Amino acid sequence: MAGTGTIQAPGRGEGWLIVAIVLGALAWSGIAPQDRLTWVLEVIWVVIGLPLVALAWGRFPLTRLLAWLLAAHALVLIYGGAHTYAETPLGLWAKDAFDLSRNHYDRVGHFFQGFVPAILARELLLRRTPLLRGPWLNYLVVAAALSFSAFFELIEWWAALVWGGEADAFLATQGDVWDTQWDMFLALCGAILALLLLGRRHDRQLGPG
Repeated sequence: MAGTGTIQAPGRGEGWLIVAIVLGALAWSGIAPQDRLTWVLEVIWVVIGLPLVALAWGRFPLTRLLAWLLAAHALVLIYGGAHTYAETPLGLWAKDAFDLSRNHYDRVGHFFQGFVPAILARELLLRRTPLLRGPWLNYLVVAAALSFSAFFELIEWWAALVWGGEADAFLATQGDVWDTQWDMFLALCGAILALLLLGRRHDRQLGPG
């Protein structure tokens, strides 16, 4: 297991900068979101996650890489929550610019849903279990990211059952009958790409182990 003394964590100033960016974006998004229910369902993960990370920081500081990735993921959720995923200005611009059939911002969100949790799972497994770097670690990281994606799809299903048509903006299927499969496939791609692109950098910040 990687020793906590060797972890390359953000400094105090950098840590407060990350918190300020996320809290500032969260406050902005809550002023006049396009759909209040969608906003709540999207940003609840940020509202829960940020205090948990802060409370655990003294015993379990995160690597700089993971801290910034979690902040980036939070911004993706906050932006989507503010506008709803089907109506994000950035996604609508891409739809017009590239003559796309739909707003694909939700695809970006689900890619991040695999990309960032993969590094989170990797850090937890390497620091809190005897598991060593290698094929089994990679398999479990991808499996964890896919499990998270599947759980989120269940949440969307439950939201549809509870709120009915009021949850349409949260579901953001935009008429695509394969939306759920696309979401999980993109999370899978995100997890694999995270391992390929960031595995070595993550190892350097974790230190020897």
